[in-house]
Amino acid sequence: MHPQSKNDKVLGWEVHDHLVSLGIETPMITPERPTDERLELLEESFENIMRVLGLDLMDDSLKESPKRLAKMYLNEIFWGMDYHHFPKCTAIRNSLKQVDVHGSFVLEKGIRVSSTCEHHFVPIDGKATVAYIPREKILGLSKMNRIVEYFSKRPQVQERLTEQIKAAMSYVAETSDVAVFIDATHFCVKTRGIQDVGSTTVTLSVGGVFAEDNSDIRREFLNLARMS
Repeated sequence: MHPQSKNDKVLGWEVHDHLVSLGIETPMITPERPTDERLELLEESFENIMRVLGLDLMDDSLKESPKRLAKMYLNEIFWGMDYHHFPKCTAIRNSLKQVDVHGSFVLEKGIRVSSTCEHHFVPIDGKATVAYIPREKILGLSKMNRIVEYFSKRPQVQERLTEQIKAAMSYVAETSDVAVFIDATHFCVKTRGIQDVGSTTVTLSVGGVFAEDNSDIRREFLNLARMS
């Protein structure tokens, strides 16, 4: 089950509409069936897949696997497809009026990215660095992690994931000054196809002053993001 203890579905659907307006929403449809029925259908589908592969579902080790897979897909690795689970983004008023927006920002690095490639349904594993310049709002630090986690828990491509995190951060923090850097290993590259075990994929999305060419704040963000 998704780990959020506090959710904000109203904010979630606002963010959904914002992503749609930007053309960066995940291609998905609203489910027509309740959760219990969806779990049953997923379980049946996994039974068929396993049988076609030639697995014996009467074996003690395998007979519960379709049920486990159904619960895992719906409740664990893809719960970020449901905006009812969007995290509550607690914020306080920014009283630091003396902050120079061209020299100060809030940055969190080493945020775990655990997602799933939508082309081959194998893991994407990496780290994100997220920064923003507070305007009227200051977000609780854990909310940056929660936003990364939420958009990671759905079938993804890394480019879109990076854009979604930036757009959501910009929307909830009410600032265009947001930067997102992701460095991740794709198991569709590591374990199949080219089977390159050493390469990683880096994506960057920046807005506001972070997008200014040759700006000191952009260089500082990239330097911090690239540091191990």
